[in-house]
Amino acid sequence: MVDEAKTEIENLSAEQVKAEIEAGSAIVVDIRDHRELYLKGMIPGAVQCPRGMLEFWVDPASEYYREVFKPEKRYILYCAGGGRSALSAKTMKDMGYSDIAHLESGFGGWEKAGYEIEDIKASSKWVPRD
Repeated sequence: MVDEAKTEIENLSAEQVKAEIEAGSAIVVDIRDHRELYLKGMIPGAVQCPRGMLEFWVDPASEYYREVFKPEKRYILYCAGGGRSALSAKTMKDMGYSDIAHLESGFGGWEKAGYEIEDIKASSKWVPRD
């Protein structure tokens, strides 16, 4: 399913995502769960939307809709390794979001490239259980 989704969406490298962030041309969406963000951090300025809530948050007809999601804007999604974000980007495309892409290497690729990471532990109210 992931490979098929990648044929229908735009797949970006960490360098391409960084360039779009610097240009201010896209909203970056982290679809990892809270534990992943807490343990690893996130791309600075990214909006967090847990994968399990994506369809609800992006659908204007949903009671859970979030104003940050507008079908006419550009979105780049990422997860840890690129699988969940590929499926999520395909889902958003199917829901009417035409300018959608994902970070093919995921957060791991961003991290490996040595780009800035926002540590959210200090500002997080969530604490993982052992």
